[in-house]
Order: sequence, then structure tokens, then C-alpha cells
Amino acid sequence: MNNMELLRNPKQRKLLFSAGFSWMFDAMEVGMISFIAAALAKSWELSPQQIGYLTSINSVGMAVGAIAAGYLADRYGRKSILLWTLLIFSIASGLSALATGFGVLLLLRFVAGFGLGGELPVASTLVSESVSVKDRGRAVVLLESFWAFGWIISAVVAYFVIARYGWQWGFVIGAVPALYALYLRRAIEDSPRYLNRKASDRVSFLQGLKDIWSSEHRRATVMAWILWFTVVFSYYGMFLWLPSVMGLKGFTLIKSFEYVLIMTLAQLPGYFTAAYFIEKFGRKFVLVLYLLLTAVSAIWFGFATSELSLILAGICLSFFNLGAWGGLYAYTPELYPTRVRSTGTGMAAGFGRIGGVIAPFLVGMLVGNGVAVSSIFIMFFIAIVIGAAAVLFLGKETKGIELD
Repeated sequence: MNNMELLRNPKQRKLLFSAGFSWMFDAMEVGMISFIAAALAKSWELSPQQIGYLTSINSVGMAVGAIAAGYLADRYGRKSILLWTLLIFSIASGLSALATGFGVLLLLRFVAGFGLGGELPVASTLVSESVSVKDRGRAVVLLESFWAFGWIISAVVAYFVIARYGWQWGFVIGAVPALYALYLRRAIEDSPRYLNRKASDRVSFLQGLKDIWSSEHRRATVMAWILWFTVVFSYYGMFLWLPSVMGLKGFTLIKSFEYVLIMTLAQLPGYFTAAYFIEKFGRKFVLVLYLLLTAVSAIWFGFATSELSLILAGICLSFFNLGAWGGLYAYTPELYPTRVRSTGTGMAAGFGRIGGVIAPFLVGMLVGNGVAVSSIFIMFFIAIVIGAAAVLFLGKETKGIELD
């Protein structure tokens, strides 16, 4: 079944688009922060270290949210936790527009991050459990492709709204998903696998933690945690700093936003090719290939000097990195049984978010201390190669395997 056939099934199409739009809003919010940070640096005269704090606190919230929502979704259902996380981040985003000081903004970004981080593993688990085995991987990668649309919207908003009318409007637009949650409440159902399981399958948080670290799942958990950490570390380190890095390379704020928008468009074919390959060649193939090509693109971007080289490297970085993200979200829920699937996915995502906390802060410190952009991107190259090696040597192939 190809992508078009998957979309012809009305029930699967409705689920994919309904969950996909919530994913898109999530990406729009994360993308907006990178542009708002660049604008705030000018209007509030923030140091590189402060920009690092702002982007890192979002990831602290995402780490806590992923772990909490992962467990709660195993206990109370995928649908209800998806709705709550969507409401939390959109309300916190709207309130961020009213922030009068840096401290208040940091607090609101933590709360928004909690909702953002919680939504993603729950949405991927819901879709993974609701489609047939032969379409499962492709469906989750297509779900992930909505991330690109969210980033494109954030780049368009940055170019036409934030750069002209101020950063507050970025946060106001980020409050729109609260209205979407009202539609989602009626539009989607919980996954059949969750609804059909026995009450005795409900486990406490500690039991779930023990389960994912039991001898049966330990190898998969070690692999998943390394993979998530390295992917999130490199993604948030590179992409949240893209507009600022373009500024460091001598481009104006408007020009930086324009180039990042071009690079962001390359995410879409990255997802769609990964969606095709993931059911044809398997999860490990997609993850290892796309991660290694991301690593090569990172080195290229770090050392690029000409305008053309910088844009081409950024396009490749977007294409392969986001294709790998699609594989990551498709693969992780397949590593665990239904009773702890969302917990296992949420814990891996939560551990990965620690990388998202460290990376923007670390880049801020390195830039502030005059470290060359090329040296920073060598660090990302090494991290991504470690992630690819973890999948290659520790990962098991889950293509075509029926979920318990």
C-alpha cells in the first residue's frame, strides 16, 4: 500500500490529519521560538547565554512533559492526554505574549514546553496503534511530516509578522491550537489496542519503568535513549540556532528568516522519501542512512562560506535530519508492548529532551566565548554518528512485526 492508498481509507485519513494538525501546531510553536529568540535578542538586548536559557527552558518542559504524558496516556488513554497537552501549550503560548520580563517569559516557556513535549509521543503512539501493521511505519512518518508544515508556518509568520510587528504576535498566533482542541475532542477516538486491553494491564509508573528496563526490553531501551538523546541534541542545537547562526555569518534578520524558510521547505521531501523507504527497506535502514547523511550535511553547513553553499548545506541538513525524525517516531512505539508503549516512548523522548536542554545552552556559551561555528558543527557531527551506530549495532528491525 503506497501513501495515496493509505490516505484513501476514510478512518485512517481522518486520524492522520486530525493528529497531524496537532503535530503541526506543536512544530509551529517550537519553530516560532527560534525566530522570536532572534527578534528578542535585538529588542531586549539579550546575550547569547540568555537566548540559550530561553530555548533550553522550553526543552526542560518538553522532557518533563514527555515522561509525564507518556505514563498518563498508558493509564488514562491516548486521546484525553493528547487534548490536555494541546490545551496546556497553546494557553501558555498566548500568555507568553504578555510577558514583561525575562523571568516571567522563562516560566511560561517551561509550561508551554510541558504541553509540547507531552503531545508528540502520545500522538505517535495513538497513530501507531490505530493502523494496520503494513502501514504503521509509513503512517507515523507521514504524521511527522506535519512538523515541516508547522515550521514553514512559523517561518512565514516570522518573515511577515514577527520581523514587522514584533515578537508578541508570534506568541498570540501560537495560542490558536486551543480552539483546535475543541474540534479534536469529537474528531478522534482512542486506539483500539488501548481500549481492548485488560484493566490488569494498567501498571504504576515504577512498574512501567521496571518493565522497560527488564531483561526483555533493556537493549531496546538503551538504544532508544542513545538515539533520542543524540537526535534531539543535534536538532535543537542546530535548528533553534539557525536564524542566529545566519546572523553570525553576516546576514540581516530578514535575510536570515528568508533563507531558513527555504531550508525548511526541504523537510517535506525528507519526510516523504523516508515514508516510502521505511516500509520498503525497514526502520534501521532509514535511520542509519538518514542520520549519517545528516552528519555529513552538518559538517558541510559548519564550514560553508559562500551564500549558495550555506543554503544547499542547510537544505540537505533539513532533508535528512527530518527524515530521520520520521523514522525515530515510527520506530520507538514498536519497541514496547501496549501496556507500557506510551511510557517507553515518553521516557525515551524525555531522556532525549535532556539533549534539547543542553544543546541550545551549550551553543549559546560557545558562541559567547568566540568558538567558531565550524567547531560547533563538528560536535553535532560526532553526536549524530553515535546515534546511527546505536541503531546499527543495538537496534532490532520491527518492520512487519505485529504489535502484541
